Amino acid sequence: MSSTTQPTTFSDLYTDLLNRMRADTTSGTTTEGHAKRAINGALMDMHVGFREKFPWAERTAQLITQQDYTTGTISISQGSTTLTGSSTVWTTNNAFGVANARAGGKIQINGQEIYEVSSVGGATTITLTSKYVGADVAAGSSYKYFEDEYALASDFLRPVEVNSFDLDASIELVDRKTFRREFVRNNTPGRPTVATIVDKAFGASTARSRKIIFARPPGDFYLIPYSYITTNLAVASNGTEAVSLSADTDEPIVPLQYRHIIVLHALKNWYRDKKNDPRAQVVASEYTDAMIRLAQDGEIGSPRSSIEPRNRQYKNAARRPWRGAGSRPYQTNGEFDRLEI
Repeated sequence: MSSTTQPTTFSDLYTDLLNRMRADTTSGTTTEGHAKRAINGALMDMHVGFREKFPWAERTAQLITQQDYTTGTISISQGSTTLTGSSTVWTTNNAFGVANARAGGKIQINGQEIYEVSSVGGATTITLTSKYVGADVAAGSSYKYFEDEYALASDFLRPVEVNSFDLDASIELVDRKTFRREFVRNNTPGRPTVATIVDKAFGASTARSRKIIFARPPGDFYLIPYSYITTNLAVASNGTEAVSLSADTDEPIVPLQYRHIIVLHALKNWYRDKKNDPRAQVVASEYTDAMIRLAQDGEIGSPRSSIEPRNRQYKNAARRPWRGAGSRPYQTNGEFDRLEI
């Protein structure tokens, strides 16, 4: 690390922290490991505290919804989880390379109960997540397959806007409780107007699984662009993003002019946890001051759009109450009181 430049890489950041602490900078020491962990913790704390205010953490993505599918007919017995189709071709891909039926989709049988698809075993076989509770459904019965849940970007943390999901602001975003209360039977496909974000089971991975649920369930192919805050706070030298810094050449997504703030936060925690040092309060004040200045940056801290009345003429009149139209001086015959000047 250069002694005259702003910390840039992961190596710069944790070395700067070690130097400030006058700690052992020998590569591979336990102290170095503690410094790396402190830098990553500070990087995450920095973004958690200010939520969506940092433009460098904002990303955009698109999702394509799928049509509802009703081709063919089905049959199923009471107490069974196996749905048998005829002329259904559930495993055939549509124009977007997506199978006509997939795990996680919903099926409404004979216009009654809605079941979730556990797996698609073939063109004419679907396994449901729960047993069918109705009376036996004979071959040749109708069904409707649709999807109301869609996966979000793998690095999705939270939406940028809390009230709308898509960039067109045509899909209102509501909390899960409101969504469950207002859309108990969400089974009428159409163009989505409301959505909520849910966390799903991890499955075979430790990665957090977040999905968007639409109401109404999309009944056609729609392209929905949306913006979100990323979980990826680091980037490798080849441009690959990651959740945290690991290699010495990795860099945080924070712009260069603000990266020293990461060291300040790590230093504060180090003084507190390693030394129980009163200097932790001094560094904490310095970090807070730096974050306030960062938040007041013109690009980051700009006020959100608002509607303001056209009151310039009234302000001008208040500044020069003794002047009337043009340059005519103020008169004492009541014109000012009657707002005639």
